[in-house]
Amino acid sequence: WYQRRVREAVVSTQSTGSFNTLQHYYILNLIEVKVLLVFKMPKSKRDKVVPLTTTKKKSYGTKTDLVAEIQECCDKYSNIFLIEVHNERNNLLKEVRESWKQSRVFMGRNKVMAIAMGRKKESEYKEDLHKLGKGLVGTRGLLFTNEKVDDVKDWFKSHRQYCFARSGGIATETVVLPEGPLDFPHPMEPQLRKLGLPTRLKDGVIVLDNEHTVCTAGKALTTQEAVILKHLGNCMAEFQIELIAHWSNGKYSNISDTNQEMETENIEDNAN
Repeated sequence: WYQRRVREAVVSTQSTGSFNTLQHYYILNLIEVKVLLVFKMPKSKRDKVVPLTTTKKKSYGTKTDLVAEIQECCDKYSNIFLIEVHNERNNLLKEVRESWKQSRVFMGRNKVMAIAMGRKKESEYKEDLHKLGKGLVGTRGLLFTNEKVDDVKDWFKSHRQYCFARSGGIATETVVLPEGPLDFPHPMEPQLRKLGLPTRLKDGVIVLDNEHTVCTAGKALTTQEAVILKHLGNCMAEFQIELIAHWSNGKYSNISDTNQEMETENIEDNAN
């Protein structure tokens, strides 16, 4: 568009010998645009995109500090338990930590904790500690305490809390919603319909058009089923910390039958 205006201004100038203010404006603007395209400003080194969601990678120093801290706990506490968390929930795990303030609970970074214990008999920190290191897989962790072994077993055996199941969890019972009105506020009707419930509004009340099976016992829950169960207040998952093994004064012992089976399988694999 500018080029056309400039050509018109040039033709007018050639015929009349002069050009008006508007034609002069078009020519100057075209020159300015071309100059900006040719002579670009250098990119500032400070002009960097900094993502605010990224976290700093754990340094080698952080890992060595964790190893030293765990080995210090091995010297400080008389009993070490290998624990496994079932249906882990951060708020419930925090309550356990609060109940065991005089002890130490380490969760996560299993490989680093295994290094602190010792991966092999030759590199173990104390006698038979490498057996605890081998068991650090999945959602397992370590409990360091000076409490009596029987008291620890009794507390964790009785400490169980029900919580809402998540997607992928196994349904413990079959839940069926009968046809008729549902006890939900009416603004939730579109949300319930999106979750797969055959609902509609009738006189400001959410009504289920026909009987609907939310979940079946023994089958894995979908995301929609888990959300519906949460709205119904049905807690199917059980938060529990299981004691797997125990170590004290250089002696290692199994507590859980599951861990004994895993050790037997590992021995057979090594033999093969």
